[in-house]
Amino acid sequence: MSKRPVVPSGFPEGFLWGGAVAANQCEGAWDEGGKGVCLADINEFVNDVPVDQKYNGEETTEHVRALLSSTDRIFPKRHGIDFYHTYKQDLALLAELGLKTFRTSINWARIFPNGDDAEPNEEGLAFYDALIDEIRANGMEPMITCLHYEMPIALTLKYSGWYSRELIDLFERYCKVILDRYHDRVKLWIPINQINLVSVESYNALGICADKVDNLLEAKYQALHNQMVACARVCRYAHETYPDLQMGMMLCGGPAYPGSSKPEDVLACMRHNQTDYFFGDVMLRGSYPGYMLRFFEDNGIDVRFGERDVEDLRSGTADFMSFSYYYTSVCDAETYANGNSDRSNELLPANPWGWSIDPLGLRFTLNEFYDRWGKPIYITENGIGAYDRLEDDGSVHDPYRVDYFRAHVEQMREAVRDGVDLRGYYAWGPIDIVSCSSSEMSKRYGFIYVDLDDYGKGSGRRYKKDSFAWYQHVIETNGAEL
Repeated sequence: MSKRPVVPSGFPEGFLWGGAVAANQCEGAWDEGGKGVCLADINEFVNDVPVDQKYNGEETTEHVRALLSSTDRIFPKRHGIDFYHTYKQDLALLAELGLKTFRTSINWARIFPNGDDAEPNEEGLAFYDALIDEIRANGMEPMITCLHYEMPIALTLKYSGWYSRELIDLFERYCKVILDRYHDRVKLWIPINQINLVSVESYNALGICADKVDNLLEAKYQALHNQMVACARVCRYAHETYPDLQMGMMLCGGPAYPGSSKPEDVLACMRHNQTDYFFGDVMLRGSYPGYMLRFFEDNGIDVRFGERDVEDLRSGTADFMSFSYYYTSVCDAETYANGNSDRSNELLPANPWGWSIDPLGLRFTLNEFYDRWGKPIYITENGIGAYDRLEDDGSVHDPYRVDYFRAHVEQMREAVRDGVDLRGYYAWGPIDIVSCSSSEMSKRYGFIYVDLDDYGKGSGRRYKKDSFAWYQHVIETNGAEL
């Protein structure tokens, strides 16, 4: 007689404790090594915008060209933290932290500077050869994101970003190049970062200039469809060519809660969440769910399918799901009627940028996603942006960061005990990098302080924060001691 399975006591053996960054937020060297200009290179830092209103919204062709030709604006992602030149020292510090895995992205514009070049840029490929080798030499399993807001900007000017079907083939070709090059050293891949996060990273995510399309909302959903088809083709190629690779998909997690127990609010919240979940339904199950087809019909959205798209989606599903987790929100019938929007949860504390802090929501989200898709899960981003102070003696005291991570890791452990197949956890920005949403250094996430300000000024020296030792001990004890 077989034994009944037991409830796990903690994180599984071999759990991947890690950290994650994005190429465009850390590398710098924006015009070195044959690299072309990518979308993130025109993310401007504007000092007089309230912190809770900074995001990367819509763009026009005229504004994009103005940013490209500007000589007096501030673009922090162009210099990042100079990781392009300092990655060996930085990875050594992350190895000392104890990371078992490290997630970063490959900048598409380093490999194909214009996106549709005849041949890839060998200097860019060689840089990632060296970077991946160094990650592995420091005892870390690399996880690579193929696209993290780094589309060559030429594709938004020559074409219409992801609205143009040409990008499906161009992205597939780019991914085949890097899969062929690095498959022997990288086993974990995510084709597109946070594929559902177009509400706050609209242009960065899709590269559509609003003046180049007639119906922007429809164009966005067409672009998202094109992205999912491209991801499916990439996953199928990897499965057929390199069967030992694990191909994932990634959402921005943190669902909305109903504003009340009124059935109207519960239904509105469910429909709001479905517009985020449908990416997982398509990319993990292989077809569009009926609720999304109705959403298109109700809102007059016509998503055009290519001849092979249905089969591509069916045959190119991902092996694992992953998500970022920073906050949850609230949705009710009124906010849903107002453009499918949500609002902050007034019952929760928030960071200075207005992002709610909800550790228990992480357990809820993990259970929700595992119940829905039954696939292995990686939390590929989680962390808190905060204003840190570098003391004269080189110390940085950040008990708020320790409190944040402790509470979230506790809820991860509970989710594992609930039966969720959680494989790994990537703290966002284990070393300070330029903020994605606000393009500032002041919003710091890391266990390692980088002495640079919002204008790229400073010594560039690295300092361990108090949270460094805390996370180091968490990893040493496999999450048993927090």
